[in-house]
Amino acid sequence: MNFLRPMAIVAAGLLLASGATAQVSLTPPAAESKPAPKKEAPKEKKAPVAAKKPAAPAATPKPAATPTPSVTAAPAPVFEDPNVDLVYGAYQRGMYKTAFDLAVTRAQYNGDPKAMTMLGELYENAMGIKRDYAKAAEWYKRAADAGDREAMFALAMMRLAGRGGPVNREEAVKLLASSAKLGNPKAAYNLALLYLDGQTLPQDVRRSAELLRVAADAGNPEAQYALATFYKEGNGVPKDPDKAVRLLQAASLAGNVDAEVEYAIALYNGTGTPKNEAAAVALLRKAARQNSPIAQNRLARVLVKGLGVPIDKIEGFKWHIVAKTAGKGDPELDEALAGLSPEDRARVEAAARKWLGTK
Repeated sequence: MNFLRPMAIVAAGLLLASGATAQVSLTPPAAESKPAPKKEAPKEKKAPVAAKKPAAPAATPKPAATPTPSVTAAPAPVFEDPNVDLVYGAYQRGMYKTAFDLAVTRAQYNGDPKAMTMLGELYENAMGIKRDYAKAAEWYKRAADAGDREAMFALAMMRLAGRGGPVNREEAVKLLASSAKLGNPKAAYNLALLYLDGQTLPQDVRRSAELLRVAADAGNPEAQYALATFYKEGNGVPKDPDKAVRLLQAASLAGNVDAEVEYAIALYNGTGTPKNEAAAVALLRKAARQNSPIAQNRLARVLVKGLGVPIDKIEGFKWHIVAKTAGKGDPELDEALAGLSPEDRARVEAAARKWLGTK
């Protein structure tokens, strides 16, 4: 039943994208060896009895030898590993002021582009230091000139937004292209969007699809979702529902909420994948709890009508009200809600208020 219709492609905005298997050694068992034949123990020979000698005068006893103390190996001195990134370690632990101080030292005395990029991020996001877009752009620029692809991407996004200086789309495109060429999937994804919108660059859907494929192959979930919509509709690539579903699945597993909704719909309808209504509803629940109005609306429909799941009108209409509050109305569900008894309607409204955090 194609009850849940796939939703249309929504133009993506530019996003600043913000990831070990143990080896088991199997040792073969030792080869069995036959027991060696027993040998008779040699008979003890009695020592000849020596003639008794006259007793020697008692000598002063020698002091007992002092036992040699066992040698305990002293622990090897621990040296600081020069390969450990102390700057990033401090940043990860939320010690932003420490990260800032360490990065300043490393940038000034070692000319480290990674430290320069860190300084740009700290200034841009007001971490351990007062926000200063101009200084952030300056540090990003120095790191980008030194070849750091993350700095190229960050500076490109600042140039597109006009932070730390005037808007400069031409420079932004060059920076994104350089960063993407160095293997940055976020840069490839955002450059693909610029080719898609046709404003900053001439629209080129095929080139956009190529860049999305680069980013998707590198594991970028936003690119995987966007490329899935291309394969689904046949934009810039041959139409291929199977590839679309595989990309939706990958993006869904990576936590992309839009992909979760689309993959759930594909599972529910059996489009490009075996039909699995239970798995589809589970994904819709997950996306609904992540505040996707589309997922909330679809979940409301299946719960109210019992499509693949037991009927649960209270829960279903709760999600309908929540989705409607977010702008995803449904006249058919409005009509069904009006037919509830006053008691059930009160229970639905109380459940919706509890989810929305209102009294």
